[in-house]
Amino acid sequence: MLSEKLWYPRLQLASDCSLLVTFGDAISRQHHLDVLRLFLLLRSEARPAIRNIHPAYSSLLISFDSLVVGTAAFETYVHDLIGRIDSVAISPSRTVEIPVCYDKEFGPDLEFVAAHNDIRVDEAIHYHTSIDFLVYFLGFSPGFPYLGDLPKQLVTPRLSTPRVKVPAGSVAIGGSQTGIYPVDSPGGWRIIGRTPTRLFQSGNASPTLLQMGDVVRFKLITRKQFEQMVEKEQMGGWG
Repeated sequence: MLSEKLWYPRLQLASDCSLLVTFGDAISRQHHLDVLRLFLLLRSEARPAIRNIHPAYSSLLISFDSLVVGTAAFETYVHDLIGRIDSVAISPSRTVEIPVCYDKEFGPDLEFVAAHNDIRVDEAIHYHTSIDFLVYFLGFSPGFPYLGDLPKQLVTPRLSTPRVKVPAGSVAIGGSQTGIYPVDSPGGWRIIGRTPTRLFQSGNASPTLLQMGDVVRFKLITRKQFEQMVEKEQMGGWG
């Protein structure tokens, strides 16, 4: 069997104006670093042909203007960039503490997550607050962080039927991932708590609190602390 090294990174046209770069077929911190380095390099180049850059766990989708550059030329350009990613310097990860209230009202699926994994609710909360989660990328909705490396004791399948509305600030689990809903939206992940911290503010120069490469640490808070923080958040955001 040929090793992954012989097959990746893989470049393939996703459409006549988008190129998909894949570094592997699994969630890993090494693939994340490759994606992040290429993402930073593409942003620093600021080529007019590039329309959007969409990072994921182990891949990057690049949309480009095919009237400005041909597909073959653009693929060659990206291939050359990949050869330079090892030289891209990455700043130390920023750690962001996210307070979470795990009360039943805010975490309607927490008991299911615990029962599914044959653990107690307090154990589920402990596992969720015991490690640092890496922000692999943002997606789905503005500022939604995809946080991998969920402890195996919390891995739980998504809902068979998504909820029509998930409240902003809901902290949830979907398979081996955890995340936070920045705005009210539909969603099929298992909701286990809620944070008073706003992750998305459209009026800010930097509208998303979290960025790819950040580290998130969840902190257990009481209902009273949650209400106090909500009041404080309403008086002003992060900037």
